[in-house]
Amino acid sequence: MHFKLIIGLVEDDKTDKIMDAARAAGATGATVINHARGEGLVKTKTFFGLNLEAQRDMLLFLVEEHLSRHILEKIAEVGEFDIKPGTGIAFQIDVEDAIGVSQQIRKLSDVVEEKL
Repeated sequence: MHFKLIIGLVEDDKTDKIMDAARAAGATGATVINHARGEGLVKTKTFFGLNLEAQRDMLLFLVEEHLSRHILEKIAEVGEFDIKPGTGIAFQIDVEDAIGVSQQIRKLSDVVEEKL
């Protein structure tokens, strides 16, 4: 079984909704890193030297490759990435190898076979 890593940088108030949507789309879990910072096309505004920006979370999903695009699209939909600028981004990268995922492999084997 081959995996992809989906990385999402999302507004912290949408983290739970995005996690629920990703799980419903086939993700078996995620790692959440709180309080990530970033800048887009437009530099964030400041007020007396303090940044006025929403807090972000980084979500890391290790998912089976045949499910990855569907999960990525659900994350973008729930996060409203294409509707409102600056709400977040998500992307996927190939994973060459992974260990510690035997439980996920057992759970996903039947799901992936149905997709093929």
